[in-house]
Amino acid sequence: MEKESPLYASYLEILRRELVPAMGCTEPIAIAFAAAKAREVLEALPEAITVTASGNIIKNVKSVIVPNTEGRKGIEVAAAAGAFLGDADAGLEVIAHAAPDQVAALGGYLEKTAIDVKAAQSDHVLDITVDVCANGHTASVRLADEHTNVVHIAKDGVTTFTKDLGPVKAPGTPDYDCLTIEDIYDFAMTADLDDVKGILDRQIACNTAIADEGLAHDYGANIGKTLLKAYGNSVHVRARARAAAGSDARMNGCELPVVINSGSGNQGMTVSLPVIEYAKEYHATQEELYRALLLSNLVTLHEKEGIGRLSAYCGAVSAGAGAGAGIAWIVTKDYKTVIHTIVNALAITSGIVCDGAKASCAAKISAAVDAGILGFEMYQNGQQFYGGDGLVKKGVENTIQSISRLGRIGMKETDKEIISMMIEK
Repeated sequence: MEKESPLYASYLEILRRELVPAMGCTEPIAIAFAAAKAREVLEALPEAITVTASGNIIKNVKSVIVPNTEGRKGIEVAAAAGAFLGDADAGLEVIAHAAPDQVAALGGYLEKTAIDVKAAQSDHVLDITVDVCANGHTASVRLADEHTNVVHIAKDGVTTFTKDLGPVKAPGTPDYDCLTIEDIYDFAMTADLDDVKGILDRQIACNTAIADEGLAHDYGANIGKTLLKAYGNSVHVRARARAAAGSDARMNGCELPVVINSGSGNQGMTVSLPVIEYAKEYHATQEELYRALLLSNLVTLHEKEGIGRLSAYCGAVSAGAGAGAGIAWIVTKDYKTVIHTIVNALAITSGIVCDGAKASCAAKISAAVDAGILGFEMYQNGQQFYGGDGLVKKGVENTIQSISRLGRIGMKETDKEIISMMIEK
């Protein structure tokens, strides 16, 4: 791909926008960000907070530990942490830099602050409004579609900022429709690595560190450690275990940052850690690792663009297929193997549902990475799924479109039922 081309610039901007650090599961962190922003607008510590959130936000915040809160869970905790500890300028690291004495005081703030939670009646699967009040004044901040995408701000009932929702893109937003597997492969093979080195080095460093943490300590159901204990130390198992261990830690309160993909830390770890492990096993050069990570990250972003940030469709499925693509390239350096790996992997795990962020996400990540590796091994052994096998269509792009339709449209009612089941008292 020509470095001077608009397409090259778009791919770079997509990577810069998407591969960013976040501390904690991104849905509670989005609530914390909105609350921190609302406090900033209010110019006072809120005395009362109301969070109005879409069903998918409620689903993904219900069971996950919010970091820097001494092991607390839930929407109320996320909102209080943002209001009390948060720095809105830090984005998805909004509560990452809280001082220990602030963290210790959070419990007292929670006890004295009235926090109400309501379900948003919205067509947007990611929709959060935080209303705060203090000293007779009010402030309101709404996010939609992306985790830090502020679409409305008001103070004392007067709108101070608003922007359109829907298909209109903000100036400078890259066109994600430009992503195709063929062009992704071209970009990954030809990109000037000086343009992406900083982004990928951060992903490698952050995600490796939290995987190490997950394997070293006791987090959640310890899926990463269980895999190694039960199945041994082969590269296939290590790839699954390290991705799962990162999720073990992240879903259960670890305060280390993760470089995300498609708005998700679990997906960010899934696309990167198995590829890093295979690169070590096959003695890949640093350049080869970078190019494999470009491939895995962009393949996942392409798959997720058609599904959406949040849905009933588990995002680890897309990320596992992306990891499989990166692994396939490290081992074979062959485009045809890469595209067949993607199709095979998507066919294997296309039925996994998202029932919120929690400890079991690590096990789903393990299954998705296993599918990515199996998809690769199938093609290496002369086996593949063909168009007409379930949701598989002839051609990798058609298969991705088929899976996207399932996640975005076909599973809408499934999503509603999952949310209803999860919030039943």
